[in-house]
Amino acid sequence: MGGNTLAVEWTIREILNWTRGYFKNAGIPQPRLEAEILLAHTLNVDRLHLYLSPDKPLTPEERSRYRTVIKARRTGVPLQHLIGEVTFFGLRFKVSADVLIPRPETEELLERTLKLAPRDRDIRCLDLGTGTGVLAVCIARYLARAGVTAADISEVALRLAEENARINGVSERIAFVKSDWFSRIDGRFDLIVSNPPYVPSASLKELAVEVRDHEPRTALDGGSDGIEQIASLLAGVRDHLEPGGHLLLEIGDGQGEMVGEMIRGIGLDVRTETDLAGKERFAVARCP
Repeated sequence: MGGNTLAVEWTIREILNWTRGYFKNAGIPQPRLEAEILLAHTLNVDRLHLYLSPDKPLTPEERSRYRTVIKARRTGVPLQHLIGEVTFFGLRFKVSADVLIPRPETEELLERTLKLAPRDRDIRCLDLGTGTGVLAVCIARYLARAGVTAADISEVALRLAEENARINGVSERIAFVKSDWFSRIDGRFDLIVSNPPYVPSASLKELAVEVRDHEPRTALDGGSDGIEQIASLLAGVRDHLEPGGHLLLEIGDGQGEMVGEMIRGIGLDVRTETDLAGKERFAVARCP
């Protein structure tokens, strides 16, 4: 075959084997898995079909569509943008280039939130900077007695979050509010959770190409020291957190001391926790 050209008529097995090498040469971490995901998406089948019909040849139209997506992936377009969705905490969510792709670390943030949530009474929960809505939707889905508010400054993000709430059957449980942090938020909450921008501006250029060039800067840029947006968020916390309630934030590695000082400065007790990779990642605070 040679070069970067797909053969005129290739079977599913041959296409996957070729794409694995094509992606491996590009430094894509899981080349075989991503090849399977993109081919299944192109053929509109699940991945099991690829194993059940490995000798089936692709049609010219299928080859053309597949060629387009694998070239895009090699240039750094995120896999999730190419297939238009992501699985998060067992649920399916649509994604787009207008919002941050949910990461495994945010699943860990959700786990901590669910563990701290009271189960014996009705509670109010707030997801600030909801983006795709993964935190708000999962809280509504997994906490039967939670009323959820999802806030974002982006109307595009809110529309996507609302769509994801409908997909997962919890749209009636979530109020969507366009708000710059707490600017249009009323009342108090038992749980406030957020994954705010926390990457220092100067570090943005060091991010992986698929993040730096394909995800919204506003969802990443935390200002000169990475904590400017966190500071803005914290300014409204005390007025909206119930006594005994919890605030959970995703933060950048190395920001724990600074963020902890700010949180103690507004009168909350706080601890910093690491993610599964051992990096400082979460600030978990309680209102006395």
